[in-house]
Amino acid sequence: MFGRNTGQRKALLKNLVTSFLEAERIETTEAKAKEVRSLAEKMITLGKRGDLHARRQALAFLTKESVVSKVFGDLAPRSANRPGGYTRIIKTRQRIGDAAHMVLLELVDAAAAPAAATPAEEAKPEKTPKATKAAKAAKEPKAVKEPKAAKEAKAAKEPKAAKEPKATKAKKAKADSAESAA
Repeated sequence: MFGRNTGQRKALLKNLVTSFLEAERIETTEAKAKEVRSLAEKMITLGKRGDLHARRQALAFLTKESVVSKVFGDLAPRSANRPGGYTRIIKTRQRIGDAAHMVLLELVDAAAAPAAATPAEEAKPEKTPKATKAAKAAKEPKAVKEPKAAKEAKAAKEPKAAKEPKATKAKKAKADSAESAA
């Protein structure tokens, strides 16, 4: 499944579930979202149980202790009256590179969360490089180039420092070190 061996697949799912429960919303492929959904709902159910054994089971699966605290302290009480179905999957787009079906996986009660963005904001198409360049050009004022005559006049006013041969620099360095040692 997912073109990975067992250890890699378990690590992928643990990290996805941890990230999902931490952010309460992620965009991923449809197949991964369906797997993550069941595991995340099990973690929330463990949080609703609330005993020490459930907390240790969640700690064994989730990769961050702060996420376990969030599940037991915040997510479980928000879902206390819900018998299941804590997540929803919203289809968003096809990924440009490989045409994979992308979905938005979010908690059902994530609308009450303060940092939640609407799916319409996340489903906006990406800007093309031309549009990005035009936007940058509009924001940044262009540097005014000096005419060649002005550059030449500046160069004529400033005296050029004479370059010393390398041998002379080395002799001066030795002399300076000898003076400081004495």
